[in-house]
Amino acid sequence: MIKTITSLRKTLVLPLHLHIRTLQTFAKYNAQAASALREERKKPLYQNGDDVYADLDWDNLGFGLNPADYMYVMKCSKDGEFTQGELSPYGNIQLSPSAGVLNYGQAIYEGTKAYRKENGKLLLFRPDHNAIRMKLGAERMLMPSPSVDQFVNAVKQTALANKRWVPPAGKGTLYIRPLLMGSGPILGLGPAPEYTFIVYASPVGNYFKEGMAALNLYVEEEYVRAAPGGAGGVKSITNYAPVLKALSRAKSRGFSDVLYLDSVKKKYLEEASSCNVFVVKGRTISTPATNGTILEGITRKSVMEIASDQGYQVVEKAVHVDEVMDADEVFCTGTAVVVAPVGTITYQEKRVEYKTGDESVCQKLRSVLVGIQTGLIEDNKGWVTDIN
Repeated sequence: MIKTITSLRKTLVLPLHLHIRTLQTFAKYNAQAASALREERKKPLYQNGDDVYADLDWDNLGFGLNPADYMYVMKCSKDGEFTQGELSPYGNIQLSPSAGVLNYGQAIYEGTKAYRKENGKLLLFRPDHNAIRMKLGAERMLMPSPSVDQFVNAVKQTALANKRWVPPAGKGTLYIRPLLMGSGPILGLGPAPEYTFIVYASPVGNYFKEGMAALNLYVEEEYVRAAPGGAGGVKSITNYAPVLKALSRAKSRGFSDVLYLDSVKKKYLEEASSCNVFVVKGRTISTPATNGTILEGITRKSVMEIASDQGYQVVEKAVHVDEVMDADEVFCTGTAVVVAPVGTITYQEKRVEYKTGDESVCQKLRSVLVGIQTGLIEDNKGWVTDIN
């Protein structure tokens, strides 16, 4: 009887062992398949000379997230100094539920791009100005910040480590996102005890789905983007979430973006959801003055200088909405949007059309700016940094 039970037990146990072995084999093959898939993703779509590219459809890039291989991470020590950062594979990060960024939105970020020249070399456009803007923003948000050299070095390392993700010349750019956040835990209202600086990247095409087509904007009167005394002039995460409702509503009505008015009188132009605005009348180009509620865009600053060089009168002032509705042209500027023409603006049920096309002021300024950024036009201003 005992022999029979023992024999039966062996009969029952044996298939279980086989089953476990089978699962182990499947797990091994799955791991091998996953590894092969990762290696396949690393294969270039094509190779042009010494330039190797990631496997992407470069002709159809939108402004979506395609994470590049590496990100740069640097921590702030307790004495307020940032330690030596390092590159690591792009991936998730761990945060305490009580991290300053999660509880009080203590975070600011920047946006810059790496451009590929026809000869394959990489260029950055005024990254030192992004570093300075982050430093000023950090002061407003009571945060320590990397030095200009630390910031620029981190951007360079990120761009070079992800070179295969920089689109071929004329196909797009590598958008680089430096992010500074309060990563340390805190319960009471106050600055976080620790800060983390991260730089990651993604290849991108045109920001707006319209591509290079003219934008259709809607003047928002219910919601405001920023108020005097606030942090509207800081590239803070707290400035962008509040625009999402108005932006979503405008897009559902067929508009490209929203133009915001001042929060006091609601009669003066401020900016769009993610870019600065310019108004052209004859040979005069006006843009809202940065008075604490408007972000001082680096593209904005560059376009103003280019326009002055070309003989236009560039004016920073309070721009009344009526001036906008009477303008010859309107265009937007920003790192993501570059220089984008506006075709129409709708305000209080009135729709106005503006001049666009190859002969427009917008297109002339864009051609010069992009030419400098991509190395097609000689940089006499010291704006471009060759990082090869």
